[in-house]
This record gives sequence, structure tokens and C-alpha cells, in this order.
Amino acid sequence: MTERPAVTIDNLSRHFDSFKAVDGISLEVTSGETFGFLGANGAGKTTTIRMLCGLLAPTSGSGTVAGFDIYRQAEEIKKSIGYMSQKFSLYPDLTGKENLSFYGAAYGMNGSSIASRTEELAERLDLHDFIDRPTRSLPVGWRQRLALGVSLLHRPRILFLDEPTSGVDPVFRRKFWKILYELAEEGVTVFVTTHYMDEAEYCGRISIMHQGKIVEVGQPFELIQKHRAENLEELFINLINGREAANAEA
Repeated sequence: MTERPAVTIDNLSRHFDSFKAVDGISLEVTSGETFGFLGANGAGKTTTIRMLCGLLAPTSGSGTVAGFDIYRQAEEIKKSIGYMSQKFSLYPDLTGKENLSFYGAAYGMNGSSIASRTEELAERLDLHDFIDRPTRSLPVGWRQRLALGVSLLHRPRILFLDEPTSGVDPVFRRKFWKILYELAEEGVTVFVTTHYMDEAEYCGRISIMHQGKIVEVGQPFELIQKHRAENLEELFINLINGREAANAEA
């Protein structure tokens, strides 16, 4: 039996009054895929992620996540996914371990499951040196690593990461992506938004988004060849410039 897609989107839109933050996008992400949502700030990436995670109602269109409808089954979606927001979302006065306990209880996990999973994640993500410290005192990279741990606590099969390495140093970004690769090898679907070109190259497929629309979708190397670009950065700039020139002529 063919496994169902992790994410499907059909003509999905979100408008804020007259502003079209997301404008009729369609997409399918297969289970176990590492998919990159590439675009400049304001392109509509975060709005799309929030709709897929059941945090924001679409204006129109349709979609499913883990087989659940984004309109009617938002609560089921929230229980089935891991989500790491663009802004640090953990409680700053709690320690890392206390944050993990709090979110574990929110996911419906019992105390022994939380404790064993916390130990497992502390080992995997190298959290031991700071898990007992208040999160407000941690450097950005460590806070992001802890936030990833929280998103993985309940063993989700789909992981949404919204600009997860924004503001962290290049060394940590490489470590972070090593962890994402390991998760993908275990069958976890990774859906990540980014504006870093080197990160986008790590993805099996990417979509390039501009002004609420998807401009192109495909494997990074194939897209570079298709558009005869030197690299992904040149491809991105050429596509965006081309789209803006076409809009100016319209």
C-alpha cells in the first residue's frame, strides 16, 4: 500500500484584509522527505507553516497534514507534529528540564515517559551541560537546541521548523542540520523554512516562495541546472528578479 503524503496543499491562501500573505499555493510533501521552504523575509513562509500546524485558519483552499484536514482537525494535527517556531517559545524562568516536563504533560505523556525521553534527548542533542539552567540564561544556539528537543519530545513523524537557525553561528547551524539528517534517515518528515542558501542545499527538495506564491519546486541541483545558474543563490536571485520584473510590466 502506498504511504499517504505527509503534507498536501491545494490552492491554499491566507489574506489579511487586502494583503495576500499566501496566494493560492499547491504542494505535496512525501513522508520521510526533507523539504525546504525557501524565501526572503515576508515571502509567506511563516504564514504557510502556521496554517499547516493548525495555528491559523486559511482564507481559502484546502490541505492535510498527517492525513488530517487543516480546517476541521487542527487539534489532531497539533498532537501529530513537532513544531519549532521562529521566535523562542519556551518559558524563560523554567529550566530546560522543567520546560520539557511541562510540554510533555501537555502532549499527554506520563511522568516516566517524560523522564526517559528527556534523558534520551539530552544525550542525543548534547543538552546535559545546560538542561538544569533557566532558559533565559542560555546562549541562542543552546536555546534553539532545547527548543528542538521539546518539538521532538512526543516522537512526531512530521517536524515543522520555522527559521530554526536564525541568529545562530555557522558551526551550530552545521550541527543542527546533522541532527535533522539523522531524523530524516529515521523516517521523520522535516519541513523547514529558511532564507540561508547553504541550508536549502541540504534539503531533498525545495520550493522558492515570493510575495505569497510558489515560484519553483524541485531538487536544488536540478533547479540550478534547469535555470542554468551557477549556484542556488544565483538561481534564487534570478527567479525573484524575474518575477518582480514581470509584476512591474503587468
